[in-house]
Amino acid sequence: MLLGMIHSIESMGLVDGPGIRTVVFLQGCRLRCQYCHNPDTWAVDEKKVQLLSPQELVKKLVRFKSYYGEDGGVTFSGGEPLLQKEFLLETLKLCKQAGINTCLDTAGCGTGDYEEILRYTDLVLFDVKHYTEEGYRRVTGCGMEESLKFLDALQKSGTPYWVRHVVTPTLTDGEQHLMGLKEYIGTLKNVQKVELLPYHVLGVQKYHTLEIPYPLEGIEPMQPEKLTQWQKQMNQNLPK
Repeated sequence: MLLGMIHSIESMGLVDGPGIRTVVFLQGCRLRCQYCHNPDTWAVDEKKVQLLSPQELVKKLVRFKSYYGEDGGVTFSGGEPLLQKEFLLETLKLCKQAGINTCLDTAGCGTGDYEEILRYTDLVLFDVKHYTEEGYRRVTGCGMEESLKFLDALQKSGTPYWVRHVVTPTLTDGEQHLMGLKEYIGTLKNVQKVELLPYHVLGVQKYHTLEIPYPLEGIEPMQPEKLTQWQKQMNQNLPK
């Protein structure tokens, strides 16, 4: 029986795609981003997660359907949802059959078969960790090859997507970095929107609980208003 490892389900997500959304956090991630606020989603341990079949999960999602309205739906997040590709694909198919809008929040670091997954995905929130190999490895501890494979499949699919980027002091901030990010986004196709996400420290306590060293200990959270002008610039040249 095909079962997915579900870390948690948020029933009224308002910042994970358009409208009101149910956010399904899948367990497992290979990246180790310095600013990650969900370190509890890294390890694959069936004893610590909820195991659900695609049918069981979609049955839960259908219960929330009346809240979604015209714009809302379900967002699959993580962790990295693409690591559970068979479960994700089957669940996406069932969502489409049930008339539920589907969104994928991903860094693109799965294990392939992206084209078929994207056929059943209405919107992708693509997390751009960095736009250079060196910077990407500094942020995540991994190379960016797999992310680029997904991005290639995403652009060829024609699936609309939003680019998301966490702006972190000492890692991904400063005028030079953000100008480079803007130029990089200008080379991409089908981008509907750019979201600059200010660094926060809401997940630091999880590191302490798990007894994992927090890489950015002492770095202050970024004030959102510092990104207002950059957010405007990033979006002004996108196709309307």
